[in-house]
Amino acid sequence: MRRHLIFFISMIALPFVISSPSSKRGLVYVPSTENPTDDSIWTSSTSDLTWYYNYTPDPSSALNATKKLEFVPMLWGAPSDTSDTTFLKKVRSQIEGGANITYVLGFNEPDGQGNGGSNVPADTAAQVWQRNMNPLKEQGVKLGAPAMTGGPSGFTWLQAFFTACAGNCTVDFIPIHWYGNFEGLASHIGQVQGTYPNISTVWVTEYALAQASLADSISFYNSSAEYFDRLVNITHYSYFGAFRSSVSNVGPNAAMLTEKGKLTDIGSFYLGGSATGNKPKGVAGRLSIFGGWSFVIGAAVIFAFL
Repeated sequence: MRRHLIFFISMIALPFVISSPSSKRGLVYVPSTENPTDDSIWTSSTSDLTWYYNYTPDPSSALNATKKLEFVPMLWGAPSDTSDTTFLKKVRSQIEGGANITYVLGFNEPDGQGNGGSNVPADTAAQVWQRNMNPLKEQGVKLGAPAMTGGPSGFTWLQAFFTACAGNCTVDFIPIHWYGNFEGLASHIGQVQGTYPNISTVWVTEYALAQASLADSISFYNSSAEYFDRLVNITHYSYFGAFRSSVSNVGPNAAMLTEKGKLTDIGSFYLGGSATGNKPKGVAGRLSIFGGWSFVIGAAVIFAFL
């Protein structure tokens, strides 16, 4: 309890930060078939980004061509056959081909039955993990735990997963997702650290303040970025907003690009730049199509632990 409270209190007195460079920043890559030229923004020579993931085990050609960003494969969901090792084979093939694969990410929101969740039973996930992820650890690859939703169901599922693993699932870091306010984010990270003190490293692989005003969105970004950058146990983070405001399903003000493809203040800050003054506008509904597959990010669940 005290550990959680310390994490929460440490969040309250944060200075206001506009922009600063950071090697921790990565990209949640959401390809745009309508505006493929937007990809060049993320690989520009002035960008701070150092890594990316795209919810799949296969790198994106649009980003891999420059070799600027390290690709992090993801085992998004479970195959229909738990003995299937396609993910393992694909990652090993990349390593054998000379790719720098030092991390992989586990299941995407397996406790979620919608809103982008992979909806994988914990016992199934344990079987798939041992066949596809553990062998990569033997090759020196660091493994990210399943990335849960930000609500109570995430903790319940993750505990069931570790129970089903019976000590046979290797995990090196815990990815976190969050779409609520900054105080809730700080509290959630504190609870994760308090619940799993033996897994000290945290990645924040999806986060934004959903459906908020522009002022609140910028304030949230500044506070969270400053926090992530000064905490040594948070080694990687990736803001969910690498798309135009007109197709954003977390609200136009969270997007890093305007409807015309120009960097917003948040987008420029995230890449290590200064304010642009470009204000986002949006027309997208809550259901959006990204890269040929649809998902909904519903109202954020704000789960405070005090």
